[in-house]
Amino acid sequence: MSADTFQLPLDIEIPARKGAWARFRQHRLAMAGAAVILALALICFFGPLLLPFDETHIDVMQRFAPPLASAHLLGTDELGRDMLARLMMGGRISLGIGFAAMAIAIAIGTGVGMVAGYHGGVIGSLLMRLVDAILCFPTIFLLLALAALVKPGLLSMVLLIAATSWMNVARIVEAQIRGLRDQDYAVAARSFGASHLRVMFRELLPNAMAPILVAATLNVARAILLESYVSFLGYGIQPPTASWGNMLNNAQIYLTSAPWLAILPGVAITLAVTSFNFVGDGLRDALDPRMEIR
Repeated sequence: MSADTFQLPLDIEIPARKGAWARFRQHRLAMAGAAVILALALICFFGPLLLPFDETHIDVMQRFAPPLASAHLLGTDELGRDMLARLMMGGRISLGIGFAAMAIAIAIGTGVGMVAGYHGGVIGSLLMRLVDAILCFPTIFLLLALAALVKPGLLSMVLLIAATSWMNVARIVEAQIRGLRDQDYAVAARSFGASHLRVMFRELLPNAMAPILVAATLNVARAILLESYVSFLGYGIQPPTASWGNMLNNAQIYLTSAPWLAILPGVAITLAVTSFNFVGDGLRDALDPRMEIR
């Protein structure tokens, strides 16, 4: 049998996958979180097409209109812009940054963790000490320091958040790969002449996907929060482009006179982050049969 024809008997994993889906469906908070995430995504990406106003339309005569008091369903801001339209467009930006930063962070963290866990020795030690060194810096201060050095924008925000979010993923993957590299199927693949890359990506990575999926879900929530922090402090997405973070920044001086300007984006951030955390908890429980279903 050649290395090209050596494969794991994947049929033994099918019942486990079916069991994981059944356990996830029984996790009520996770299912509720998934429903909220789906609803937010649909509303933010398709809702603006149904509104008579866009997020930049200024109605001077309706400045600070409260919710449900005019044609603007959720009221208007200090310039007379429709809050519902801005929430939807801000959601596009915040959710888009969350998913994009998560994808980049997972890719970097998985790559570093696999190399460190598989090779071990000097290479693994050097990579993990690099991870430990970066983790010594508080994330928000590191992110603000980097944001102050680059021009604010959507791409720079995604890259900065990803650059400060991959280290925990690398630690998780390194521990998983280190525990799997001496399993019988990995040893058998190497004995049949499989390359290191093939063993890592075809044999070890699929068996380490459970914690990576959980980390990916939680990283989206983390990225949304980080974008909100940085935009709130004025270093992130810049007006007139709306994001939930810079909407909060603009609303802070109107907390007493127009509280809905802060409440609405705050509720959106809370819903999104809490829902992703619930889904992450559900995935963790579903992918580990030993965990008790809530």
